[in-house]
Amino acid sequence: MRLPGIANQALALRLFPFLRWLPIERRVVVTDLLAGLTVALVIVPKAMAYAQLAGLPPYYGLYAAFIPVIVGVLWGSCSQLATGPVAIISLMTASALAPMALPGSDEFVALAILLALMVGVFQLALGAAKLGALVNFISHPVVIGFTNAAAIIIALSQLSKLLGVHMSRTDHFLRDVWGVLLQIGDIHYPTLLMGLGAIAMMVLLKRYWPRAPGVLIAVIITTTLSWLIEFERKTTLSAPQIADTELRELVETHARMDARLSEMKRDYYAHVDGINDLQLHGGDPHEIARLKYEGELLWIDLTKLEEENRARRAELRHMTYAVVPAEDRGLRLYRSGFAPEPYSGGIWHLKSLAGDTLSLSGGGEVVGVIPSGLPELKPPRITWEAFTLLLSSAFVIALVGFMEAVAMSKAIATRTKERINPNQELIGQGLANISGSFTQSYPVCGSFSGSALNLNAGARTGLSSVFNGLFVMVTLLLLTPLLYHLPQAVLAAIIIMAVASLFNLRAIKHAWLTHKHDGAAAVVAFFATILLAPHLDQGILIGAGLAVVLYLLRTMKPRVAVLGRHADGTLRDAKMHHLPTSDQIIAVRFDGSLYFANVPYFEEAILEAVANKPDAKYLLVVGDGINQLDASGEESLRHLVQQLRASGITVVFSGVKTQVVSILQRTGLYAEIGAQHFFRTEDRALDAREQ
Repeated sequence: MRLPGIANQALALRLFPFLRWLPIERRVVVTDLLAGLTVALVIVPKAMAYAQLAGLPPYYGLYAAFIPVIVGVLWGSCSQLATGPVAIISLMTASALAPMALPGSDEFVALAILLALMVGVFQLALGAAKLGALVNFISHPVVIGFTNAAAIIIALSQLSKLLGVHMSRTDHFLRDVWGVLLQIGDIHYPTLLMGLGAIAMMVLLKRYWPRAPGVLIAVIITTTLSWLIEFERKTTLSAPQIADTELRELVETHARMDARLSEMKRDYYAHVDGINDLQLHGGDPHEIARLKYEGELLWIDLTKLEEENRARRAELRHMTYAVVPAEDRGLRLYRSGFAPEPYSGGIWHLKSLAGDTLSLSGGGEVVGVIPSGLPELKPPRITWEAFTLLLSSAFVIALVGFMEAVAMSKAIATRTKERINPNQELIGQGLANISGSFTQSYPVCGSFSGSALNLNAGARTGLSSVFNGLFVMVTLLLLTPLLYHLPQAVLAAIIIMAVASLFNLRAIKHAWLTHKHDGAAAVVAFFATILLAPHLDQGILIGAGLAVVLYLLRTMKPRVAVLGRHADGTLRDAKMHHLPTSDQIIAVRFDGSLYFANVPYFEEAILEAVANKPDAKYLLVVGDGINQLDASGEESLRHLVQQLRASGITVVFSGVKTQVVSILQRTGLYAEIGAQHFFRTEDRALDAREQ
């Protein structure tokens, strides 16, 4: 491709990598348009499901599937890679933010958007510094263990939505799952049937009609059915409508304490402002200390009262209710089992509580109102406290997202023969997340399923992802009302189907068969991720740390072989092949880089070989396997040469590689040993000693 008027084409392509698509033939544009539309039809419902998995309102998934998709492909290196919301990154987002804010709240959304910015900055910085290789510190076995555990966690996190029961979100994911299982008797069967029906449709369509958009068909059918049967039932009642005395007292107490909490918070922050004013104007230190003490007492009372009211909300949320028509054509609320007989109004659940007003649901959960229009363009809200709390999670999400993107890019490249640049892919993913954070998106990365669908749909250039993003834009502008009745259970079914392919225990077994250390790293990453959920970043960091430690342990004791002459004339491991060795010349091969961790082992092996041959005059170090040498290794060689020379033994080397010789020359050890003691092959070294 020629770019008229641009002197440096390489620079232009580096700044604007999408120029490599030019010129684009008309038939390619048509093919990419159809591919982009095909992917968008599947991505729209999936994106909403993934946002729900991340703890966000479903429409934030559409925001994440709009601008980031376009920016990611424009500045990435793989034309068919589909960037957007994915299951693992969505779950990691939820796990990072859950301890800091209530899922779905404005604060939670603001933190998710800030997290996208931080992830993008990390990825962009790593790409600009050409540090894409940093991701190699998270080994493949660790990723396997983490991915399998994440697939299980993702599936279990959707269990409550599939059953139509409540699931708590605490720091102990397994305890939350157990809480769901304890509610088996409260299953909302229409919700369960809707979810299982969606799964059945997607499975059957995939098997018997694989080219059909199974996810879209399931969404259309279940949404239409939800609208026809009025799947969603909801109502709002206040304390005067509660006929159950104990229930009304609990709700009224909650409302009073809620009002008291608001008043105490105003008093506390006014108290803090007063202290700040005194400090600013040089007030009496004793008075400031007294006020701080009073403020601490006020904060303790506030925290205690807030915890008590939180327990009341939890109690109300775990109750089931009966809504009974009254004689005045109004409604009366009872706890289940306390309603006047006969009662056939079904079971109702508390969805939200504001003061003494209860919002109840008596049917299945649906997506509800999705704001029409494009996401607002504004910068993320940045605070130092949030930044420091999210730092480690952002870094781990940046690496995991990049790994997923590069893995998919390489798989695509085997078919398209397109050259993949990992550092450019980092830049593309970084810009996608940064631009997404300014358009209300949470963290995104390259999608396995979306990219595979894009490739199989015939996408030739990145225009397919551009068209994909534009179709999402049309959905946000015109089609959101059609998604109101989409059951939440169907979104849960979509997520479960999406992560089913991630569960692959055979890969863990394969890692174990390859090397026990790799298998151990995969297993530890698997169990650490599950046991520490929802803190997924800790699971993968533990696995990565163990993999590094096990690697160091392996390299601390590399293979050291005393060599003997084989019948075919070559030097081989004397112990393994039962070969005789010379009493005058000791030949030792060291199969590993010589660095600080294995220096003691190297010295011990050499001195042991020398001790076993007291009449030896020469020690031959076969250096073919020594690829690197650090300062500790060089110092060890120097001491050994000097020590053996004092004992009347001459040290000679064969097959020493250029990079090792260069180090020896720079440090002066090469001259100290003598150039005459370095040989290209072990045969030449032995011939010279035997002459």
